[in-house]
Amino acid sequence: MHFSSCLCTLLVALVYQVSAMDTVIGLYGETVEVPCNNGAPKPKDLFITKWKYDNGDLLTQLKDQDASVIATDKYKDRVSMAENSSLLIAKASLKDEKTFTCMVVAGADISEYPVKLLIHKAPTRVEITALATELEIGKPTQLGQCSAPDANPAANITWFKNKKHLVADGKGIIISSKVNVDEVTGLTTTSSTLQYTAEKGDTDALFTCGALNALSSPVSFTVTYPTERVSLHVISKGPLMEGDNVTLKCKADGNPLPTSFNFHIQRKVVKVENSDSYTVTDVTRDSTGEYKCSIIDNAKMEDSKNITINYLDMSLSPSGKVMKSAGESLALNLQTDASGELRVSWTKDNGKLDKMPKFDKLTYSDSGKYEVVVTMGALIKKASFELVIEGIPVIRRLAKQRGEDGQHKVLTCEAEGSPKPTVAWSVNGTSADESPYVNGKISHKLTIVPTVNLTVVCTVSNELGQDTRAINVSTLFEEVRMDKQGSSDDSDTTKLVVGVIVGLLLATVVVGLAYWLYMKKSKQGSWKTGEKEDGSTEESKKLEEKIEEKLEENSQKVEV
Repeated sequence: MHFSSCLCTLLVALVYQVSAMDTVIGLYGETVEVPCNNGAPKPKDLFITKWKYDNGDLLTQLKDQDASVIATDKYKDRVSMAENSSLLIAKASLKDEKTFTCMVVAGADISEYPVKLLIHKAPTRVEITALATELEIGKPTQLGQCSAPDANPAANITWFKNKKHLVADGKGIIISSKVNVDEVTGLTTTSSTLQYTAEKGDTDALFTCGALNALSSPVSFTVTYPTERVSLHVISKGPLMEGDNVTLKCKADGNPLPTSFNFHIQRKVVKVENSDSYTVTDVTRDSTGEYKCSIIDNAKMEDSKNITINYLDMSLSPSGKVMKSAGESLALNLQTDASGELRVSWTKDNGKLDKMPKFDKLTYSDSGKYEVVVTMGALIKKASFELVIEGIPVIRRLAKQRGEDGQHKVLTCEAEGSPKPTVAWSVNGTSADESPYVNGKISHKLTIVPTVNLTVVCTVSNELGQDTRAINVSTLFEEVRMDKQGSSDDSDTTKLVVGVIVGLLLATVVVGLAYWLYMKKSKQGSWKTGEKEDGSTEESKKLEEKIEEKLEENSQKVEV
């Protein structure tokens, strides 16, 4: 009693100090902290701290003692005091929205710090309900209703299209809202209705609504409108060529999209259902022309395209395997027909030629495989023929020479012909060497060691015929003997040869002179006896033949 009377006397004597009111926001259902003196440190001469509200006291705390709850109402089990003298209220509700006062007695001063407590609660959810089944272009339609229940203060709902804020304009966008309050909890439910006039661009648009930091799940609507335009598309990776498949695709801008179309293919109408495409297979140059497509329920709604089919024709004669004889001619005939500019290239045995070959007089080197390639864009045509030149083999050269070591002789037989000739010699030898058979030519070498003077024969043959030539080959002994006479002997040999030739010429002159004298006498005798010249003429012919035989015999005796 003594302490209480003293405290009352003290409180009456002290001068009250009341600070300006602060505001604190707490969350619904959570523990709310209401600060004393805005959280300032406790004064050093603190005597007592007390929390109260309009309807009564809540709790007190003497210096260096624990706080005591003195409330007897609904706060009895929900209030406590923090270490910094803040008031703690558990399970906050809207009924806790009131003013709480912290009274501090320190020394001779009594200070009060009123704090207004507000309780906020976000909506439990934000969702769009009562969705429209579809939106028709140009027709105002209630798109849906957005709800934000159990909130405090009441939620302010905003509508979005593709994340952009929709602003009501009273025409295409009309937004109306209302708020309902729960009588028990005091929480509010806000409902907002959007009436919307759709446009073409709203197809696949996403609509959402939001309140505070909460956002609804996005929703989309089917926007319906009639077809206003049809377009025909030709599906192709490049210029159309003969043999290609051409896909025509008919696109319409209506929604729902048309599912059936008419395709006009070269004056024929093809009806396609449940598809917007039609494929024309294996097109030809005759497929060039105008193509159309239209929707079935409105033939005037159509589009057309002109399609050009590129083509390339090429023929070459002769073709296959062509057999010709050397010296003959061969005419080539290349014909082309195309829808564009051509490029022509020739090859022989895979080697590039500068131009189209001409065969006025065929040679063995003309044999080979010829190919022509004609291109126009992506179109390529090829043709080829194999030319084979045949001929009886002919020996072009038969030669001899002494080997480098002086111990043998090398004979060379060069021939030309086709098919490939075989080479045979009349003597045996060693180191037979045959050159590659190129352009109808072949060369064969034979190494021999002659012990006597020989006449060697080279024979070349194929299935068409053969050719033979002979060459005289002296022994190595005679050539060695001739070599030992030195350079002076070479001069003597030359003189001997010249002498022989001169002798032969003189002999020829002598024989001719004798013949002339004989003819003169014969003519004189015939004049005297009256004989005819016919007999003399016959004798003259016989004499001429003998002279020719003698000259030929002498020439054969000469060896160079």
